[in-house]
Amino acid sequence: MARPSVIVAISLLLATSSFILPAQKDKSQDRGRTLIGRVLNQQEEPIAKAVVSLKNTRTHVSRSYISDTNGAFHFGPLSPNVDYEVRAEFNGASSDTKVVSALDPRLRVELTLRIK
Repeated sequence: MARPSVIVAISLLLATSSFILPAQKDKSQDRGRTLIGRVLNQQEEPIAKAVVSLKNTRTHVSRSYISDTNGAFHFGPLSPNVDYEVRAEFNGASSDTKVVSALDPRLRVELTLRIK
């Protein structure tokens, strides 16, 4: 039979762990989100060397990426709790601005930006 001091120690350990466990962070939030996509022209052809801008709507900090030969771009890791605006520009023309919403639960967001 277990001693009363051992039972008390185990009971305290279990009680304490129930307060600690809910405070742990969700590991999926540590990774952040990823935004990937392509820049296309009106004929649905990829545009290389387009400037893709990503703006954090909370801090107004912008980052840019130059699309590759397939028109592809990517940004990450992004905070899952912030809205972002993204648009592409090439030779004076631009795409519509799209929003990556904090309400979107996806960890990997895919977008197509079409230059007009």
